[in-house]
Amino acid sequence: MKIALIGAQGQLGSDIIRANNEFCYEIISLNHRDIEITDFENSYSALKVIKPEVIINTAAFHNVEVCEKEVERAYRVNSIGARNLGVIANELNSKLVHISTDYVFDGIKKDTTTGYMEFHNPNPINIYGKSKLFGEELLKSVTNKYYILRTAWLYGDGGSKSKGGNFVRKMLELSKGQQELKVVDDQIGTPTNTYYLAKQILELIKYPYYGTYHATCEGNGTWYEFALEIFKAAKIKIIVNPVGTKEFQTIAQRPKNSVLENHMLKIQDLNIMPDWREALKEYMDKLLN
Repeated sequence: MKIALIGAQGQLGSDIIRANNEFCYEIISLNHRDIEITDFENSYSALKVIKPEVIINTAAFHNVEVCEKEVERAYRVNSIGARNLGVIANELNSKLVHISTDYVFDGIKKDTTTGYMEFHNPNPINIYGKSKLFGEELLKSVTNKYYILRTAWLYGDGGSKSKGGNFVRKMLELSKGQQELKVVDDQIGTPTNTYYLAKQILELIKYPYYGTYHATCEGNGTWYEFALEIFKAAKIKIIVNPVGTKEFQTIAQRPKNSVLENHMLKIQDLNIMPDWREALKEYMDKLLN
């Protein structure tokens, strides 16, 4: 199977390439210099030469704070870019994998024993979430052979350049020379290792089971609990103080509860995502050794 991978040098893209050692697909890597998804003609020219059976789009404008300031750019990348790739995928008869976000939900769900399922109504509360949801809607209006994967709290080998590194690396960096840290304890979600998300994507595209999926590691925790697990795995002794979101002044609102349930993957016996703590320990062992 020939795959055009957009955003191959990013955090998820680099793990898709690594995970492909188990699948042995033919992957053609495309980076920003190779394709600009906001430019239809540029994107079509790049992809029609490849004639991929599958297009995987990991490109996004996902700096939540900057999205609030650069609204037009957020919609151009996250909405128009998704539509462009949908039109092109339809023209080339390609499957399209599009990565979306937990931030399409408002986070007011009180019950955290189960997460948001694919059929729950989205209601984003920030520009990033709104632009990603509109991208989903535009994509669905122009092609039928799509897999929309909503995921959350990603970390992986590639880091996240547009955010200045992922949460794991940020915690490790902040802990240097510090005796105490404050970490938010009133936002709950699921830390997700991009290597396992990559494997889930490469498994899913074997099947013509198109639609919207939630794909995160299993279980849930707060950013505070995430930080504790990071320091535990790294054997770093530091006091971590739980604080409320109000302690940190931000432009964008964040959902309090953005736990996703991999419902559609599970009922089709396709879910291969591990518990988030197990996935984090594996990542930390590799990172530190």
